[in-house]
Amino acid sequence: MSATAVRVSPRWLALREPADAAARSAELADRLARQLGPGPHAIHDLGGGSGSMGRWLAPRLPGPQHWVVHDRDPDLLALTEGVERRCSDITRLTSADLAGASLVTASALLDLLTADELAGLLAACAGIPLLLALTVVGRVALSPAEPLDARVADAFNAHQRRNGLLGPDAVTAAFARLRGAEVVVRPSPWHLGRAEAGLAAEWLEGWLAAACEQEPGLAAEAAAYRERRLAQAAAGALAVTVDHADLLVLP
Repeated sequence: MSATAVRVSPRWLALREPADAAARSAELADRLARQLGPGPHAIHDLGGGSGSMGRWLAPRLPGPQHWVVHDRDPDLLALTEGVERRCSDITRLTSADLAGASLVTASALLDLLTADELAGLLAACAGIPLLLALTVVGRVALSPAEPLDARVADAFNAHQRRNGLLGPDAVTAAFARLRGAEVVVRPSPWHLGRAEAGLAAEWLEGWLAAACEQEPGLAAEAAAYRERRLAQAAAGALAVTVDHADLLVLP
């Protein structure tokens, strides 16, 4: 399992897009805008899905922009508008595929890579500014808290690291490989409350299912826990913080 094997539904992308937009670091986008200057800019968005990164970032950058969205799923690419679409395996991209790029972006991607895939991707992007958003870092907080929260979180993090994936270690791994570049890291947490109850419920289902797959012994307690948490979300009584980090890399 790696980024090339993960299929994401359009419904999930649409559900999470407002939370992603609220979470991404506007500070890093502003700094990037100053770095890039007036353009024109060729921007390659890796694993871009339906194009949500472009919808968030394009208005924050100056000058004319040509966006190239890379994704392995043609059905998601078909949902993008006003961009060049490339059906690509992002783990096999080379510098030739990114020739002429002013900027490379990605969102919710790094934690789906192995160490070798990350190294290959960063090598392909060498010398190009990068904005790598919404990488999970392994910290989740639910309110009201319950004793089972920490055990589920630990099992989920272990699941994220299965088969050599970087999971919550991705930011640290990327930082270690980017020596010689200026790297700025900022938090980009999801804050899910009453207004995001639908996303919180969907996230909870996936979080708990992955944890139980990793640690089957959780299943006995997980059923009642799931029902309580879903009821809290439906009532607007559950608050969830899912921590991520954004990286800006300036060669």
